[in-house]
Amino acid sequence: MGKAARDQSARDRIKAQREEQQKKERLKRIATITTVAVVALAAVGSGWWFAAQGSKSEELTGALAPITPAADGSMVMAKAGVEKPVLDVYEDFQCPACKALEETSSATIKNLAAEGKVKVVYHTITIFPQEMNSGVTRGNSLRAGAAARCIPGGVPWIKFHDTLFKEQPSETVEGFKLDDLVSWGKDAGVTDPGFAKCVTGQEKAATQADYSAKVLESAKLQGTPTLKLNGVELANDVAFKPGDLRNAILDAAK
Repeated sequence: MGKAARDQSARDRIKAQREEQQKKERLKRIATITTVAVVALAAVGSGWWFAAQGSKSEELTGALAPITPAADGSMVMAKAGVEKPVLDVYEDFQCPACKALEETSSATIKNLAAEGKVKVVYHTITIFPQEMNSGVTRGNSLRAGAAARCIPGGVPWIKFHDTLFKEQPSETVEGFKLDDLVSWGKDAGVTDPGFAKCVTGQEKAATQADYSAKVLESAKLQGTPTLKLNGVELANDVAFKPGDLRNAILDAAK
C-alpha cells in the first residue's frame, strides 16, 4: 500500500471514529433529556402543578393569528408584522407534561398571538430514544410528529395539533394509529388529497427525526415542555400559570 493510500485509510478511520463519537454523544444527550423529561412528568402531580391551579386557564377569545411554516421546519403563529417578543414552544405529542401545558396555557398563548402581542414558534419534536418502552413511546411520537408535518399550516394544523394532545395515548401502548391520524386530519379541515398518503406512508418521518435532532442540539433543552421567551427559558411556575405567563409576555412586549 502506497503512502497516499495509507494516509487516506488513516483519514477514513479518524473520520469514522469521530462520527461514532458524535453519535454516542448525541444519544447520551437525548437519553439525558428523556430522563429529565420523565422526572418532569412526576412533577405534574407535585407542587408546581398544584400551584398552576391558582391561575385559571383562559378561554379562546376569537379568531386565531395566521399559522405558517418556517424555513427551519417550525410552525409560526403570529399576526402580520409581529416579530417580537418571540415565544418558542418545544413540545412532544407523546409527552404527558406537554399535554398538561396544552390544557393549562395554550389558550393564553393563542389569545396573545391573536392580540398581536407575541410571535409564537412551535417546535414539535421527538425526544424519546428508540429503546424506551421497546420503541413504543418513540414510535407514537414519531408517527404523530410526522403526520403533523403533512399539514402545511393554517387552522387545520393547529386543530390537528390540539387533537393529538387530546388523544394522546399512554406511553406503554401503541397509539396514534395511522388510520386515526388520517381521520383526525380530515376532522381538522385538511382537504389536501395527498394528506392520507403522506401520513400512512410516513413520508415526513425522516424530516421529523432530523429536525428533532437539530433542535435538541441547538436549543440545549433539558426536557419538554419548554417555553422560551426571547430565548430565555421560563420557569414551570410561569409556564403553567396562565396569568403569570400572560404578564411575562406582555412585559416582554413593552
